[in-house]
Amino acid sequence: MSQTMDQPAFVLVRPQMGENIGAAARAMWNFGLDHMRLVAPRDGWPNPASVAMASGAGRLLDDAQLYGDLDAALADCAYVYATTARPRGLTKDVFTPKAAMQDAQARIAAGQKVAVLFGPERAGLENDDVSRANAIITVPVNPAFPSLNLAQCVLLTGYEWRLTSDETAPVRAELAGTDWATGDERTHLTQHFEDRLGEAGFFFPEAKAEGMKQNLRNMWSRMPLTRADVQMLHGMLRQMVRWKERG
Repeated sequence: MSQTMDQPAFVLVRPQMGENIGAAARAMWNFGLDHMRLVAPRDGWPNPASVAMASGAGRLLDDAQLYGDLDAALADCAYVYATTARPRGLTKDVFTPKAAMQDAQARIAAGQKVAVLFGPERAGLENDDVSRANAIITVPVNPAFPSLNLAQCVLLTGYEWRLTSDETAPVRAELAGTDWATGDERTHLTQHFEDRLGEAGFFFPEAKAEGMKQNLRNMWSRMPLTRADVQMLHGMLRQMVRWKERG
């Protein structure tokens, strides 16, 4: 069997529990990956236990390709990465998940078919499995506790794959229905404060007044004010004046 490979195939090698296959499918679909291949799952396939854990990603389970051995699963792949946390005594390039998925993206763009191997839950991939891969992916985890759950490893790798093509800004402001204050709105707010503070005798002594006003303007310029913020600050000043007048 073969697929149009615009993304890596995630190959679960001898997975033991249907629940973990379902969780891996959910993790894959979180990041837009849907090429799942299963090699000799211990409890057979299809496995009803996988469906509940897939939680909305059942299509991946329906479309998952089943293979009797690893060679068959990798027959159409030009480059293969094996995920493992343990030194293997094999001469291979070792990638972080980020570097591996960047490399995979470049290879796929060049027309290669790529696969990532994930081992069974109990002990991970065997050396015989890893020997079939071109490179290794190792997650930089706590060396005193390097073992990752199958679905966690799939999730980390899928996340890094998503980042290779995702254009979401690293940081964005959620403006909640408003917009950033304009320069003119900031100027009016600054003037409103200067007027009210001047009436209250804040700018004293006179010789320091201009420097105090400059510091106030500088403070406003450093603040990321929205139009809603500006309106609220104007309203606060107006209410304080009304309260004083009532007294």
